[in-house]
Amino acid sequence: MPMDIETIQRQSGILGESEAIQEVLQTVAQIAPTDISVLVTGESGTGKEMVAKAIHKASRRKFGPIVTVNCGAIPAGIIESELFGHKKGSFTGADETRKGYFEAANEGTIFLDEIGETPLETQVKLLRVIEQGEFMRVGDNVTRKVDVRIVTATNKDLGEDTRRGDFRQDLYFRLKTVTINLPPLREHPVDIPLLVERFGLEFATRNDLAFKGFTPEAIRYLKAYGWPGNVRELKNVVESILALNPGERITPEMLSTQIKASGYTASQTLPVVVDTPPEQSDRELILRQLLFIRQDLSDLKQLAAGLKVPGSPVDPYLPSPVPLVGEGEKAVVFAEDVTHIESRPLIDPEAAGEITVEELERELIQQTLIRFNHNRRRTAQALGIAERTLYRKIQAYGLEKK
Repeated sequence: MPMDIETIQRQSGILGESEAIQEVLQTVAQIAPTDISVLVTGESGTGKEMVAKAIHKASRRKFGPIVTVNCGAIPAGIIESELFGHKKGSFTGADETRKGYFEAANEGTIFLDEIGETPLETQVKLLRVIEQGEFMRVGDNVTRKVDVRIVTATNKDLGEDTRRGDFRQDLYFRLKTVTINLPPLREHPVDIPLLVERFGLEFATRNDLAFKGFTPEAIRYLKAYGWPGNVRELKNVVESILALNPGERITPEMLSTQIKASGYTASQTLPVVVDTPPEQSDRELILRQLLFIRQDLSDLKQLAAGLKVPGSPVDPYLPSPVPLVGEGEKAVVFAEDVTHIESRPLIDPEAAGEITVEELERELIQQTLIRFNHNRRRTAQALGIAERTLYRKIQAYGLEKK
């Protein structure tokens, strides 16, 4: 029976509520129970190895080993020995008989990363393993059997390599029985707040640091950046910025300095089109920050009211005028006038210390459901969360319509 998406996310650590990531997880859930070969494509840093591990953990081989091999890091002269093993004395330095990665992965999964870097002569032997489950160790004449599932990954265009003759066509079509394409981070920036929160909390916990989060302007800055290094680069930026600014709330100025220091300039990657409207992004950010218990009460008031903190730097990526959408969806207020709007905090300051995060979340979801007459799609859009997440929380809090 296929595993549900939420379980796959929990076991694999793949984060994302965007449609693109949910489609990837849905594909993983569908193909994991089979032994079909899978090719994972995507730019460097998008998390291809995490997808391979997710497939393994959701498969019937989950109690067997998973062996990861970076084909691009193994010299061409020894890659066959590494993959298939060798017999003692088969070449200079072969002082003993040794098993290869395929034997080590028997009854489990082998993940061949950067498969496009594999030499043509090795590709012939890979095809034989995939089709017949057979191989021979280097220097040996004994055919051995292996029961292993093969998941491969590449950041190259294997189709183009095949047309040029750099990759075997028969192997290419055998590997791509099912192809999972991981989108670059710039194509699903809606997932950035969730990723930042996870990376920040994990790093702060490991290093015993205070984590006060990121300002709304900083989150917008991160969403507007192009992320040529994808999720890997985002994680590195979050960890380095927290190490350099322990106990501080992260601002766009801190991020700009750190990103420039990493070797990329704003002119290379900024601005980019963000695939969510500003009001939806702000609602999503407000909800997440409200549920972040380390924020003090004054921060909660500013986030809940959507106000710009007086004296804070101007966000170059915030459109002006800023649309404030009400029930009529026609109200437009200019950015410089936002501070003059009377606001009502989501929680009474007198209730601080008497209300839990769960109670606050339940009340927010309940009131939003009532406003939209229990229309779950509109409620999820207003809260900036996935419909699946909203359904789970409705069940957990007992908010089903009577």
